[in-house]
Amino acid sequence: MRTKMLHIPTADGLADAFATFPDDGERHPGVLMYADGFGIRPVLREMARELAGHGYYVLVPNLFYRHGPAPVIDLPEHIGEEVRPAVFAQLMPLIEAHTTERVLSDADAYLRFLATQPEVGAGPVAVTGYCIGGLLAMRTAAAHPGQVAAVAAFHAPVGADGPDSLSTLTAQVHLGHAEGDITPEALGELNQALDAAGVGYTSEIYPGTVHGFTMSDTDAFNPAALQRHWDRLLPLLDRTLGNS
Repeated sequence: MRTKMLHIPTADGLADAFATFPDDGERHPGVLMYADGFGIRPVLREMARELAGHGYYVLVPNLFYRHGPAPVIDLPEHIGEEVRPAVFAQLMPLIEAHTTERVLSDADAYLRFLATQPEVGAGPVAVTGYCIGGLLAMRTAAAHPGQVAAVAAFHAPVGADGPDSLSTLTAQVHLGHAEGDITPEALGELNQALDAAGVGYTSEIYPGTVHGFTMSDTDAFNPAALQRHWDRLLPLLDRTLGNS
């Protein structure tokens, strides 16, 4: 895989980003990957490279570029429960400042950038995200129904914007919920809202998981659930981006 550190022009400056793609001289479907709140770090780069290895150009922007380049805050190699409160005390002001208006403005810039890269093929893209990044992925897909063919969100607060936010979705959707994040009743209500919006989707609780289960540098990591995530994500992308 080739990797690049990039700077993406946005309405508020330059967003630093990580990109990775097959080093074969071909053009590949684009995937915008939103990190969790901890941001771009070794585990996110590893996940992006693994996805790129299946034939995709994967772009991972620094969500909090307005506050500095990634890593915006110092992170330990392993984000264990003993350090998590202190880390989140630094992150929450950044998350709270990342308004819907900023999210959508940045999404415009990220998708515009993807469309101009010589390694990215013509046609629709996919958006995937983790934790808060999953919510950003859903907002991006809803705002760009003609451009985003697939969206996947994992251990993400995807219902935070309410059922009306789903009305413009045309992308195929996969939602992988942590068992500790959502009750079966709340899952049923979310799935009913997706049905009412006419969205093509799968939405399921991953058994035995807590919030953050895909991230191998946290105590929440669940290897079986990470594999389940790949087993759901890759066929979705193959099906919607014509990359099989």
